[in-house]
Amino acid sequence: MKGIVFTEFLELVENKFGMEYVDDIISKSELESEGVYTSIGTYKFSEMVQLLTHLSEKTQLSINDLLHTYGLHFFSVLKNSYPDIIKQYETPLDLLNAIESHIHVEVRKIYPDAELPKFDVTNKESFKMTMIYTSSRGMYSFAKGLMESTFKHYGKEASIAITKLNNNGTEVKFDIQQHA
Repeated sequence: MKGIVFTEFLELVENKFGMEYVDDIISKSELESEGVYTSIGTYKFSEMVQLLTHLSEKTQLSINDLLHTYGLHFFSVLKNSYPDIIKQYETPLDLLNAIESHIHVEVRKIYPDAELPKFDVTNKESFKMTMIYTSSRGMYSFAKGLMESTFKHYGKEASIAITKLNNNGTEVKFDIQQHA
């Protein structure tokens, strides 16, 4: 997992809960990196799981709620880091439709070893879309937060329904309906 995911996560934890929370979740975890991350480094997903688990225990918020909040936040990171890519799309559905064909292609140019989730668009109409998310990490709540922030960026609202296609959330169907 790319380091930017860790550095931004810890920054979000610090901003929302304070530096004590960051120190606490790092000290409770058995991290090969010792909790020292660089945005360009690569780290084991198990480290993120430990950090999320300890934050969940400390805040009494579910891991999915924490991932959703993180996804809402992470869109601003992408928007600030890659404004020219986002500006190419006129609507949020157009941007979401381009995840595999454009967005992930650009990410792989910067991070060739990135392990990205897969988003297969199975249906796209003017104001609705169905996507199948596939990832061994099961971070579909993070993806949902990113999607919601995408709509907010464009000044639009949407309903995003999630259907787990397996118990562990590594395959999920998103039914997205943009409100007119």
